[in-house]
Amino acid sequence: MDIYAKYGVTRRINAAGTLTRLGGSLMAPEVLDAMRAAAGASIDISELQAAAGKVIARATGAEAGIVTSGAAAGLTLATAACMTGWDVARMEALPDTASFPNEVLMIRTHRNAYDHAIRAAGARIVDIGNNDRGTGAGVRGIEAWEIEAAITPRSVAFAFAATPQTRADLPTVVAVCRKHGLKVIVDAAAQLPPKENLRAFIAAGADLVVFSGGKAVAGPQSSGILAGRRDLVGAALVQLIDMDVTPETWAPPPPIDRKRLTGVPHHGLGRGFKVGKEEIVGLMVALERFVGADDKAKNAGFARRLEAIGARLAKVPGIAATLVSAAQTGRVPLLEIAIDRARVGCGAVEFSRRLQAQPVPVHLGERRAVDDVLLVDPSTLRPDDDSLLAASVAAVAASRKARTSARSRRS
Repeated sequence: MDIYAKYGVTRRINAAGTLTRLGGSLMAPEVLDAMRAAAGASIDISELQAAAGKVIARATGAEAGIVTSGAAAGLTLATAACMTGWDVARMEALPDTASFPNEVLMIRTHRNAYDHAIRAAGARIVDIGNNDRGTGAGVRGIEAWEIEAAITPRSVAFAFAATPQTRADLPTVVAVCRKHGLKVIVDAAAQLPPKENLRAFIAAGADLVVFSGGKAVAGPQSSGILAGRRDLVGAALVQLIDMDVTPETWAPPPPIDRKRLTGVPHHGLGRGFKVGKEEIVGLMVALERFVGADDKAKNAGFARRLEAIGARLAKVPGIAATLVSAAQTGRVPLLEIAIDRARVGCGAVEFSRRLQAQPVPVHLGERRAVDDVLLVDPSTLRPDDDSLLAASVAAVAASRKARTSARSRRS
């Protein structure tokens, strides 16, 4: 049965990648089987989170880890843990942080729409640095003195948005923050693959790292990973789980340290971010699959499919398809589709809109649409959709050219 058809929802061809708005990754059968099996029994969620923490720790090299309801929730919980530690009164106060340190430093050019997740915990983001290298205005990145000049008694953490371009600045950030007792939170939500990045940020000295579980890891779309120091992960977990408990019978497993808690907290800031047993188990199985996968073989298969699509598009006037290898992207191979405005009759944005209006909507990556280039990301492209994708691109190119020619003749 086509469950989407049953409820009148249109299935789409997703060659744009593991985007949340398109449902994220396509989960493997064994992940789905594990989630189905998990749904049929009752367990203690905190005990299950502790088990997941062991899987995450093995994969990341961190002391501890938990499954969150996405990477954004991971950022909020990480920020909350840095501000509260084991102080239950502070946990109870969030997001009201007027009475304790709440400043999170962030390089100005790292600011993005997802930093809302940091502010949601009650933190105040402090912009720092000029980062001329990051903006293309010069050669310099963030410098130690810029960080130190911004530190005040209310500073608690540093939020670092990881990309291949920003990685060079992380050692400086870690060194200064460690010297002054600030925690470093790394947002690495979309920095997988390569799988080596699972360990890279913890190894570089980050206190907490956040990854998406529903992108390259191919776990449930509503899952994420928070990994790092045991005390901070524990403080995050106690603010996430159901705390409608009787204090006398509550026996939390690690990484929650009841002896260090100043009391037994009520529901925390993260209670609305709860993660079901199905998502936790699904993430565990998906993460183990991701770590054990043969990336070279997988990318070779992707490349062969993209080459076949490119060969079909080579016959389409106004379309130029170019394969970009995984070695070049640092992730998976991509197919660049360059749109010749003069021959096709429109630019990449309009071309993408037309593709999405097809009987079976087709979504391509729009990250380079400003250059009239659309991208085919094979990560979420089902093999049986390859031919239809190529045919749809050819049909849209032909229809736009025909309409442009007709208008020219009428004029």
